[in-house]
This record gives sequence, structure tokens and C-alpha cells, in this order.
Amino acid sequence: MKKRNVAIIAHVDHGKTTLVDGILKHSGMFRDNEDVSNVSMDSNALERERGITILAKTTALDYKDTRINILDTPGHADFGGEVERIMNMVDGVLLVVDAYEGAMPQTRFVLKKAFEAGAKPIVVINKVDKPSARCDKVLDEILDLFIELGADDEQLDFKVIYASALNGTCSMSSDLSTQTEGFHEILDTILEEVPAPSGDSEKPLQFQPALLDYNEFVGRIGIGRVHNGCIKTGQMVSCCRLDGSVKQFRIQKLFGFYGYKRIEIEQAEAGDIVAIAGLADISVGETICNADNILPLPKLHIDEPTLQMTFGANSSPFVGKDGKIVTARKIEERLNRECQKDVSLKVEPVANDSFLVSGRGELHLGILIENMRREGFELEVSKPSVIIKEVDGVKMEPFEQLQIEVPEDCVGSVIEQLGLRGAKMENMMNFENQVRLNYTIPSRGLIGFSTDFMTLTKGYGIMSHTFKEYAKVESVDIGERKLGVLVSVDTGASTAYSIGNLEDRGIMFIEPGTDVYEGMVVGECNRENDLAVNVTKGKNLTNVRAAGSDHTVVLKRPRPITLEYALDYINSDELVEVTPNFIRIRKRILDTESRKKYDARMKQS
Repeated sequence: MKKRNVAIIAHVDHGKTTLVDGILKHSGMFRDNEDVSNVSMDSNALERERGITILAKTTALDYKDTRINILDTPGHADFGGEVERIMNMVDGVLLVVDAYEGAMPQTRFVLKKAFEAGAKPIVVINKVDKPSARCDKVLDEILDLFIELGADDEQLDFKVIYASALNGTCSMSSDLSTQTEGFHEILDTILEEVPAPSGDSEKPLQFQPALLDYNEFVGRIGIGRVHNGCIKTGQMVSCCRLDGSVKQFRIQKLFGFYGYKRIEIEQAEAGDIVAIAGLADISVGETICNADNILPLPKLHIDEPTLQMTFGANSSPFVGKDGKIVTARKIEERLNRECQKDVSLKVEPVANDSFLVSGRGELHLGILIENMRREGFELEVSKPSVIIKEVDGVKMEPFEQLQIEVPEDCVGSVIEQLGLRGAKMENMMNFENQVRLNYTIPSRGLIGFSTDFMTLTKGYGIMSHTFKEYAKVESVDIGERKLGVLVSVDTGASTAYSIGNLEDRGIMFIEPGTDVYEGMVVGECNRENDLAVNVTKGKNLTNVRAAGSDHTVVLKRPRPITLEYALDYINSDELVEVTPNFIRIRKRILDTESRKKYDARMKQS
């Protein structure tokens, strides 16, 4: 059977996964009476909740006597490592672009990776049914991007398909009336434009895992492409390690992909995308060869982490009340297990039962924390900080390409705020009462910015960013949060009486009846200094009644604290306590007197 290997790449939320789901559902692989309404490539609970793809997924379908292997990739910059690694598995890419938003920062990143790998691009302009669609202008933007990234003549001669993945329609024209049901135009274009995979089944075996998975029955699974030769279940093979050593093992299981299922197969040949099990510590970029013929492939390049934060065992007075897993040893085991699947993640132990965890961004590390709390872990995490590298004696920090879209009446305040964070404007564009701004900004300037951005734009702003480069450290001082916090001085349950008396001091984070402890942050102060407060104090009861004394106290709604908000919000002297059911912000030093003495010493120094 003939083969084609393609990846679907795009900026976040431009419709990659919806398009893959649509192609599979219209491909004829399901029975007419089969319910496929809840079936999706985004199988992880967090992926479904957030509407984003976190891990690259593999699927396949048969069309006109050809097996088409499709890789659905993440769109968010924090998971760009997934996109990088799969490019050596495919020969073509479907570049999906929103018919309104056009080319965005991550569009540039994924297309650049496709060009570096020499993959043939096909452009799919998606969401053409949007009333705000501007297909012709978006196509011009894409062409400009191709030229900017140094596309050759063959790459510039790309095919364009106009689609509505949600409605299950596409056509070769931007005219909405030409849209037809199904995705035959896309599949036909893949057969015509994407070359068949190179490789020779008669040559010695070369298989390179680009993605990792884990299964409790067979252990670690390597997913990749068979570059040459054949591979069979039960075969003895050699693994060329990244350090140059060689280890022999037997292929226990061999899996292929079809539709939404991973199926066991007996053998695979050059050009096939498969998953293998049998080596407990198989890693990305290693080469599986014949036992008697060692032929390693070039190692895969993986971008380094840019952000780090400290994970530690929960040390609050409420430790063990909510979660089941609270020890540093268990946290270390879980982090090491995550490193087996995610090569963009680095973990190293530090003092006091803590671990320095490095990743590609706030979302990357936030997803890990969210998964751990759902598994029953209790932990405390620090404020994220960027990783500073030293090159030839010069300190270098990561910079990002930032693109924002805001209503015209919010532009001034957003520009002012970004100026304070060391951002440099590249260009500015107006259309339909919206303004699009492009910036280069130090990564540390983005920490904590999303909360301010939502406030400044009243929730109407759109922000996206992607890693650009390491450059010389900016001298601009990007300070911490300006306002202080309200910190509890007592342990117990908060009362409506105390909260009511404190409302004029700031915004509360808790409701009456919330259990608090000394050193826990219970609200935001409306001044720059922290304020120690008692939220557990009850009203003194007397037998004297005054007119109006029994009126019900009406309290303002507290500010909801999510994990993302807390990580953005905290200062370096604070931690986020994470348990399965609670997100709490706390001071590193819980004792009020000790904290005051420490703060006084820091001010003097």
C-alpha cells in the first residue's frame, strides 16, 4: 500500500484538532450508525477542558489505496518541542490558518520548523464561515511570511484550500458558495503534493523515536518513523544511545495507528509510523538498528527550557488534610516519570526537599502542576523565573515574539504597561476598531502580565507569544507586583464579621467559613505594603440590642484564585500551595514576627 506522512501545524486555536477529527469522521472508517459525537484526538481531560492540544497525537486513514498517517501537533508555544521532533517523521505539512486572525507568532514558529525539515507545505485557510473572515488578506499575510522565512520557489508554489472544519466542508475557492461537505479536496491535495516517504525496506533497519508514551503494562513506548528496513515483533535489535553506547533488546510489542485507536501489528517497513515497546528507558533521538548492523541516525535537536520554578513538599499547617501524596520522595518519583515522557522538561534536586523544574513556559509547567494535583499530590511551588545563560562571559536571557490584539480604546494603557516591562514595538496595524501590535519582549516581562492584560483590556484582548532567541540581558528593572497583600495572623475559620471590617483595606480572596492559617494570603491590600490581619475574629456578643444591629452583612464577592492566576500573582517571598481541592497563596515565612524581622533586614540591606 502507498503511504503519505503529514503533520497538521498551526497557531493555537486555529482549528487543527477539529480538522483532524472532521477528516477522520468523513473518511468512511466509521459505520453509519456509530456514535462519533464525543470522539476526539484530544483524549486527555485537561485538553478537552482547555480546548488545546498538549501532546502530539498520531492517527491514520486509508484513502484511494493510500495509507495517510496524520500527526496532530500542539499549537501553544510552550509545547513547541513536540512540533520540532515530529518534523523528521513527515514529508509534508498542512498549515492551518484562521481566516480572520491570519498569520500569528506560532504560525511563524511551526512553519519555520517545517522549512528547516524540508517538508512540503499545503495551506488550509480555516473558519471561512466566520462573518469576519478576510481570506484574501490572510493569504497575502501567509505569502509574506513564506518569503520572510526564505521559502524557495517550490515551497512558494503552495496549494491553498479553504475550509470550515467545524461544519465539515472545504473547497479550492474562497467563495463560500463553493464549499462542499467532506474533505476530499484536502486528501486529494495530500496525495498530489506530498511526496511518498523516502526509505528502503531492503536496507538495514533504522528507526528513531521522536515522541514518548507510557503504558503501565509495557512501560515506556517510543513513537517514530521507520526510516529504512523492516521491524518485527520479537525481533532482537540494538539501540544506539545518545551517549554513543549500544544496548540490545527484544521488541515486545509493535503498534500501528488507525483512526482513534492504537492497534497491535506484527511488522512494519520503511515509511511506516509506529510505536515500539521493549526497552524500559528508550529515549527520543536514539536509533533502533539491526543487532548486527549499527547505523545511528543524526540526533534530534531539542530547544532548551527557558523558565524554571521550585517544586517542594507542602510545608503548610494544613499538610495532608486534602491530598494523599505529600512526601518529597513521591514528588521526585513523579517528576522523574514526567521527564521520561517530556524531553523539554528538566528536574534537579535542591535543598530542603525541593526540586528545580525547568520547562518551556508558564503553561508547560502549569499543566504539570494541574496533572499532579488531580493525581492526589500536595506541593508548594515558587514564582516562575527565566533561565539566564552565560555565553562568552555575557549574560543572556530569553526573548519572545509577542503579538496582541486589543480594542482601540485600550491601546494607550497596554503600550504604557509593555514599555515598563522592557518590550520594544516592531509594528502596529489597525483594522475594524481593533489594533494589532507586535513586540519583542524579555520573557521575564511576560511573567505576571496576562492578569494585568486582561484587566487593561476588560477581557477583550488577545495575546500570543513564542520564543524568539537568547539575547543580552536587558538593564530594565521589571519589578514585582506593586500592591501588597493581606496576610492572616491567626489559624481558624474566617468570619463574615472580620471580612466585612476588612473590605475597605483591599480585595478579599476568601469567603466566610474558609479555613486559614497564620501566614496565608487572604486578600490584596490597596496599598503597597503587606498588612497582617485577623480574619477569624468573631463579633463580641452582648445582651444589649441596638436598632439595626441585626441587619445582614452583605459582602463583596471574593476574587477567585486559579492556579494560573496564583502563579502570575505571587512575589518572590510567596509560594502557591497546591492540593487536589485548594489553591492557596502563602508567605514563605509563616510566622508573623519572624517575617517582619526578615523584611526589616531586607530593607536595610
